[in-house]
Amino acid sequence: MRLIQYLDQDQLRVAVVESPDAVRPVDINGGTYALARIAIDTGQPLTQVVEARLGETLVDYQTLVDEQRLLPPLTHPDPAHCLVTGTGLTHLGSADTRSAMHAKTQVKEEELTDSMRMFKLGVAGGKPAPGESGAQPEWFYKGDGDCIVAPEAALPSPAFAEDAGEEPELAGLYLVGADGTPWRVGYALGNEFSDHVTERFNYLWL
Repeated sequence: MRLIQYLDQDQLRVAVVESPDAVRPVDINGGTYALARIAIDTGQPLTQVVEARLGETLVDYQTLVDEQRLLPPLTHPDPAHCLVTGTGLTHLGSADTRSAMHAKTQVKEEELTDSMRMFKLGVAGGKPAPGESGAQPEWFYKGDGDCIVAPEAALPSPAFAEDAGEEPELAGLYLVGADGTPWRVGYALGNEFSDHVTERFNYLWL
């Protein structure tokens, strides 16, 4: 099931994509966040929560695109409570700099920098087996919900930036339950719009 969010007379709406041409709105206030919260709180599958609230009418998908009414697929009512984060451990196969870092982990333990030691710990124990405790992997923080840009919207770049580069990503969308348990709502395509010139000067500048 593919969900999108969009604006309808300045109101947040969520809909199911039924075809490349049409979406079916879901009767709920609060968008995907509200649907996911109900699913978590009641223990129901998200698909069941959505299907119970499907509307009768269809909305033209291309019109939403042309009028720039699409929104990110999951948003929090308070952007400060949305964290945009990630781990470099997912880029081992594609990033030359990560490969170089990985090679440097073969030196003696006492020769490792703190950054290299953290990276090595994450590679070794960042994905523990069920029932086992793992190591905290290398982790980066991009910002809160205010840094997320909607589809078709302009990508802002500050005057002091040295670069403005596209970086497609597959992003996991999570919601934390009332008991502190993280739940994956789904996946979305994203663009980690980055200043790669500045980042190459020192990879810690993420």
